[in-house]
Amino acid sequence: MSAEARARLLGDTARQVRRSIVGMIDAAKAGHIGGDLSVTDILTTLYFSVLRIDPANPEWAERDRFILSKGHCAAALYSVLAQRGFIDPDLLQTFMKPLSVLNGHPNRRKVAGVEANTGPLGHGLPIGVGSAIASKLSGSGWRTFVVLGDGELQEGSNWEAAMAAGHRGLDNLVAIVDRNRLQQGARTEDTNRLDPLADKWTAFGWDTVEIDGHDYDALYEAFTAPHPGKPRCVIANTTKGKGVSFIEDRVEWHHKVPSPEQVVLALQELS
Repeated sequence: MSAEARARLLGDTARQVRRSIVGMIDAAKAGHIGGDLSVTDILTTLYFSVLRIDPANPEWAERDRFILSKGHCAAALYSVLAQRGFIDPDLLQTFMKPLSVLNGHPNRRKVAGVEANTGPLGHGLPIGVGSAIASKLSGSGWRTFVVLGDGELQEGSNWEAAMAAGHRGLDNLVAIVDRNRLQQGARTEDTNRLDPLADKWTAFGWDTVEIDGHDYDALYEAFTAPHPGKPRCVIANTTKGKGVSFIEDRVEWHHKVPSPEQVVLALQELS
């Protein structure tokens, strides 16, 4: 597939994912819409052009592993899993409803395609490091990808995991930071400064790149380019609420439900 065709496919798919996210959060009257929309292009690129996976056989031993460490953005993951064929799209309207398998945080025992239960921040990367080590020990070729929120990097467990991964040279591990610069209640740099973020990952022994997190070509290249002898960190600069003008880069939309009128406007903008 040409780069142009791939970008067109990913753009069309991401637009449908974003529309689905708006509908799910509207139906549930709960969710983390800002972060869901910022991470959509990252997840779409991974699931539709990078990950070695088989929706018909989600437990395939040689599959690549994906972990959404920022588990509160489960609506985006569920929508992508439905688009990719792992779960029935009709399930999406049960999001966060009583007895639904689609909880507010992903559960590997309930949802096909989910590799790890996440929600408490700072857990996904340590799990990912263990996954990458397992692949090395077993002599397998599968890779592990972990998406983290930038505010989540204020959790020290991430840096313990980063240090271990750098020490072991886990070149089958890719960490992706959804760098939208907003967290619950404030900007990341006002809460607990992260910059210079790339320098910190590099100092821990990672091959580090910074890209536009909404550029499909840049995402694809960052996820597929070799990085022998080192784990890779992709700092994906994104806009929280991407695609919906009144949500973009607004801290109050970390966890907020649009009104019926705002839902209509959002879907118009995403059409």
